[in-house]
Amino acid sequence: MTIYIDVIFFENLIMNCIILYATSIILKIKVKVIRLLISSAIGALYAIILYISKMSIYNSLISKTILAVIMLYIAFKPQNIKKLCKEILIFYLTSFVFGGVALYLIYFINPKQISIKNGMFAGENVLKIIILGGIVAFIVIKISFKIIKTKMNSKDMSCDIHIQIGDKYIRTKAMLDTGNLVKEPITNTPVIIVESSLLYDILPKEILNNLDNILKGDLTNIPEEIQEQYLPKLRCIPFSSLGKQNGMLLGIRAEKLEVSKDDEVKVTKNIIVGIYEKSLTKRGEYRALIGIELV
Repeated sequence: MTIYIDVIFFENLIMNCIILYATSIILKIKVKVIRLLISSAIGALYAIILYISKMSIYNSLISKTILAVIMLYIAFKPQNIKKLCKEILIFYLTSFVFGGVALYLIYFINPKQISIKNGMFAGENVLKIIILGGIVAFIVIKISFKIIKTKMNSKDMSCDIHIQIGDKYIRTKAMLDTGNLVKEPITNTPVIIVESSLLYDILPKEILNNLDNILKGDLTNIPEEIQEQYLPKLRCIPFSSLGKQNGMLLGIRAEKLEVSKDDEVKVTKNIIVGIYEKSLTKRGEYRALIGIELV
């Protein structure tokens, strides 16, 4: 069988692009096309060396691990070792699933004249197998991750949040609520739900004690200086939860939200804090609800 180097390069370039792109979607990482192509090209060049070389060092675990680190650093530019390790794990998981699906398709489709050397495929219909295998592998991984997420326990569903309103700050424990899809209707800004009792240190009591009146447009109990400072930040948030259908929640725009979970911090600016007058739990395990998209 005649094997063309440029064909091997192109096929592995496509395969690496699919695996890296699937990894970025699973990890929710924004990746630039140029970085993705450069990383994939490096992997494709290594595949050529692996295919034509008789030196065992290129097929060793250490060499392949170094290659994975280089490819992931070029594609995603991880900020720390922990993120790099997570990316390597998902990258290899995607690669293994992809490889298993590809082998199954080879036996299922039974393409003519196909060669496997050092884990590299070459021959007829390889490109079709790569594309189809990538699609099937991605679907399998996405479904598996959804199943895993549904089995997250209560410890996994909690996080620490840090809210800034004006120049004041509060910290509290929040529960990740997959059903918290509340958003400010005009700007579509995400809303987190916070107990009103937690906000007395950063908001005037005149506002917190008159939530219903403010929603009705009654500002008689709010001093003018407080109105001038806080009214531009107030929002009316419609919701259908918290034991009430078609309700209205008073919200206030916060300058910044920091979510700390698993030693990682995600910062979101321009967030709405929905003020809830009751307690979210009887024992006070958490005092805020936050949507999964903010973590």
